[in-house]
Amino acid sequence: MNRRTFLNYTSKAALLAASPPLFNALSKGTKAGRIYTVTGSIDSSSLGFTLIHEHILSIFGTKAQEPASYDNARVLKEVVPYLKYLKSLGCDTIVDCSAAYLGRNAALLQEISGQSELQILTSTGIYGAADDQYVPDYAYEESAETLAERWIEEFETGIQGTGVKPGFLKSGVDEGPLSDIDAKLVRAAALTHLKTGLLLQIHTSANPGAANRQLEILREEGVSPEAWVWVHAQNMESSDALIEAAKRGAWISLDGLRTPNYLNDRRSSNSTLMRHLRHLNAFREAGLLGRVMLSHDGSSYPPEGTDKRPMDVLMNSFIPMLKAAGYADREIARITVENPAEAFSIEIKKY
Repeated sequence: MNRRTFLNYTSKAALLAASPPLFNALSKGTKAGRIYTVTGSIDSSSLGFTLIHEHILSIFGTKAQEPASYDNARVLKEVVPYLKYLKSLGCDTIVDCSAAYLGRNAALLQEISGQSELQILTSTGIYGAADDQYVPDYAYEESAETLAERWIEEFETGIQGTGVKPGFLKSGVDEGPLSDIDAKLVRAAALTHLKTGLLLQIHTSANPGAANRQLEILREEGVSPEAWVWVHAQNMESSDALIEAAKRGAWISLDGLRTPNYLNDRRSSNSTLMRHLRHLNAFREAGLLGRVMLSHDGSSYPPEGTDKRPMDVLMNSFIPMLKAAGYADREIARITVENPAEAFSIEIKKY
C-alpha cells in the first residue's frame, strides 16, 4: 500500500469528505449537544473522529493513587509526539479511561491536550473491576447516594481542584455475579447520570449476566440503557447478547483492537481484527451500526515494565479492512464520528 492510498484510508478527510451528507447531518441535522473535554466544553459536532476507550496515562497493576503522580516532563516527551502522530492519521479526540485511583491526573491531561492539539476527555467514578483493588475504603462505607454526591461535585466544580470537568463516568465490575460493592458503584453511577447527564462507561467484558443486572439497576433508578456502555464487549464470543443490549438502547464498545502480527491476524479467525469484524458484521446485519463504537484500550504511558499498547490499529489496519469488506465511508463515519458525538453529549436519559 503506497502512502497516498494509506492516507485515503486513514485520514478524516477521506472518511467525511467522501460523504458530506453524513457530516452535514452531524453538524446541522442532529440535536446539538455539549461535551466536556479537559480544556473546556465543546459542541458535539466538534468532537470528530474519536477513540472512545484508551489510556493516555495509567498506573494499572501498581498501587492506587489519586491523583496519580508522574514525571511530567518525561510524560510530555514520550506521549505528546505519539498523540501528534495519531492526529496526523485523522484522530480528533481521545477518551482517557484511566479512572480515579487508576492513573487519573486532570492537570497533566490538560497539558498533554494543549501540546498535542488533540481533544481529551477524562472521567469521574470509581473502577470496581480488577478484584476491587482500586476501590477506596470509603466506597464500602458510604451509600450509593453519597458516592454519587462525590461524583456530581466533580462534575459541578472540577476534578482534583483543577476546574476540569469529567466528560463521562468510568466504573467497572468483576467476573461473575455483581458483588455488593460493584452493584453499589453501578447504582451510584445511575444516580450521578440523573444529575449530570454523563455517559456511563462500565468495564463489563464477557459477562452478560452482569450486563443484564446493571441494566436492571439502571431501570430501578429510572435511567435509560442509552446512558450506558458495555465496555470490552468484543470479548464475547457470540454477538447475540450484545445485539439484544443494543436493541434496548445500550452502547456497545468494541475496544480491544490489536495487530501483533497483521499478516497472521488476517488469516486467523481468532485475531482481534477478525473478531471485531465478526461482531461489527452482526451489528450491520441487524441494522444497529448506530449503537456500536470502536477503540483499542491502548496505553501510551503505562507503568515501568509494562508494554505500551498501540492506538493506531483502527486507522492503519481496521478501517482498510472494513473498506475491503464493503463498508461505505458513511458507515465508517457513523461508527467513528457520529456515534461518539451522540454518546458523549451531556443529556439526562430517563427510562
